Amino acid sequence: MSDCNHNCSTCSKNCSDREKEQQSFLLKSHPLSHIKKIIGIVSGKGGVGKSLVTSMMAVTMQRKEYKSAILDADITGPSIPKAFGLREKAQGNETGLFPVMTKTGIEVMSVNLLLENDTDPVVWRGPVIAGTVKQFYTDVIWNDVDFMFVDMPPGTGDVPLTVFQSLPIDGIIVVTSPQELVSMIVEKAVKMADLMNIPILGLVENMSYFKCDKCGEKHSIFGESHIEEIADKYGIKNIAKLPIDPQIAKKCDQGAVESFEGDWLEDLAESLIK
Repeated sequence: MSDCNHNCSTCSKNCSDREKEQQSFLLKSHPLSHIKKIIGIVSGKGGVGKSLVTSMMAVTMQRKEYKSAILDADITGPSIPKAFGLREKAQGNETGLFPVMTKTGIEVMSVNLLLENDTDPVVWRGPVIAGTVKQFYTDVIWNDVDFMFVDMPPGTGDVPLTVFQSLPIDGIIVVTSPQELVSMIVEKAVKMADLMNIPILGLVENMSYFKCDKCGEKHSIFGESHIEEIADKYGIKNIAKLPIDPQIAKKCDQGAVESFEGDWLEDLAESLIK
């Protein structure tokens, strides 16, 4: 392009130079791995339920008889093993690392599966964290995986950038909550994905409402939803709303997320299959 400044990181236009630069950063998975689609789960800020959505999406796809896997890229705040009740540690040999299998057959790799104690803090600098995420993709032997969900740390920093540039991401799902402030921050994540030329496959609003057991009425505890406005603004077709449900939290605390009941993510899951 005639007006190109040769800095693809600040340009949202698609051109041959940009595609070549993106391809040059992509890593190859382990030679024994077979991964069909990689879906990133992102959020603009922490505490909105990104890991919950990651877990539930993997469980939903597994129930549909698609082999699922979770790469936990939230190195300093890993919560995936806890949600699935995983206590055994990941093993490996000279060939590579092996993910830990959940009760229903979902493959998981997380830094907590490598630490001696689950409560040990990961006090690493950014480059080391980013390098670990890369190794989870290149050094782990993932079996015949139909859908790999990458649970990314919140925000638009080093690790999300590393994942976007290093892994062949097929698209992302953005997780948000109803607050106006969060909606503004979500737009930053959406714009980052657009800048990196990554398709946005859907939006999930967690803690969207509370449904009264007695009257059946839905109450917007954290304010009115803005998810439709964001979806319309950026042309995102698929949205889902998760309620405030104590049973979901209870199952995650008990390591039993695979037994959750609810069809809130069904339409979004079906859109990934098409």
